[in-house]
Amino acid sequence: MYTIGQVEEITGVRQHVLRYWEEVIPGFAPKKDFGGRRLYSQKDMDTVLRLKHLIYQKKFTIEGARDQIINESQAFEKSADLLMELRAARSELTQAFFALRKYR
Repeated sequence: MYTIGQVEEITGVRQHVLRYWEEVIPGFAPKKDFGGRRLYSQKDMDTVLRLKHLIYQKKFTIEGARDQIINESQAFEKSADLLMELRAARSELTQAFFALRKYR
């Protein structure tokens, strides 16, 4: 876990920008400790770096970057669902294979 100061130091994104991104990017909300201090996970850090790339290098607007992050998230979820279906199919095929071998 990283503090907001550590995130600023590592990524170069100012703390006030990080707090603003929390407000406008769905799903980007670092956890807070009992004292209310933000604690960024590695996933949060990845999001900060992706936003930084989209906004500063690719010259996306905040809204454009938000939409891109949402689209990437949806594509990832579809991929994860497909992977689960493939694993289930593989399991069924493996069970069928061993069941057929048993009867030979």
